[in-house]
Amino acid sequence: MQLLDGKAISSQIKSEIKEEVEKWIAAGGKKPHLAAILVGADGASETYVASKIRSCEEIGFTSTLLRFEPNITEEALLDAVASLNNDPDVDGFIVQLPLPKHISENTIMEAVNPAKDVDGFHPVNVGKMCKGLPAYISATPFGILEMLIRAGIETSGKHCVVIGRSQIVGLPMSILMQRNEYPGNCTVTITHSKTQNLKEICQTADILIVALGRPEFVTADYVKQGAVVIDVGISRVADATKKSGFSIKGDVNFNDVAPKTSYITPVPGGVGLMTICGLLTNTFKAAKKEIYQ
Repeated sequence: MQLLDGKAISSQIKSEIKEEVEKWIAAGGKKPHLAAILVGADGASETYVASKIRSCEEIGFTSTLLRFEPNITEEALLDAVASLNNDPDVDGFIVQLPLPKHISENTIMEAVNPAKDVDGFHPVNVGKMCKGLPAYISATPFGILEMLIRAGIETSGKHCVVIGRSQIVGLPMSILMQRNEYPGNCTVTITHSKTQNLKEICQTADILIVALGRPEFVTADYVKQGAVVIDVGISRVADATKKSGFSIKGDVNFNDVAPKTSYITPVPGGVGLMTICGLLTNTFKAAKKEIYQ
């Protein structure tokens, strides 16, 4: 078993981006600017956004955080999105999910200018990705692809099983893993809450990507000997032994599953850190106008 260490890989990627940003600015380029909209005070979202802002500072980006109360109206939030769309200094921005239930996430996501959609959630970017055209790849799938590349994991001809069909992870991951390039050329099975014989399907996976939001759901009896296991899940689970009162768990029971794998991601310290790298990469592309002129 080898650990796919998100901390080490993300640190390497951020160092590479920082070096490129320094060259870009020295050549007269504009300092990349990433903005974030945060509604309410969800603990996980607060932590994630704070990590994004720290990463921006580390690599030489400008960052802006716009905070709003959880009772903000959808109309007011759309105005904030429009303001960032029209701000020439902002290269890319994200709207941190989840949003309060009275606000339609799809409505907000579709209001983001695709050229500034560095989360890769807009239908235009998703559609371009599906067609193999230049697009911002959703940040978490981007991070997973980078892990596979940097570990040199073979994907061609492999059976990849994805648990979860979300628009943020499961669906784009299933598309990316079957495309005719590396990483890709997998035979992909996408599974979800209504899938029958889920365990039996997972047992056939050479590469198992788990993104369903159920702590420690996948146990050793789901996993084929020698499989690559990518755990996207991250949940707070009550833990009286911790000062914080909770532990961070993935969707995979790590201690149970790890001995059977060839590669596995830890939680924390795995895919979450790589997601931020995807966001930073997309923002730099936006600053350089690589995808949209």
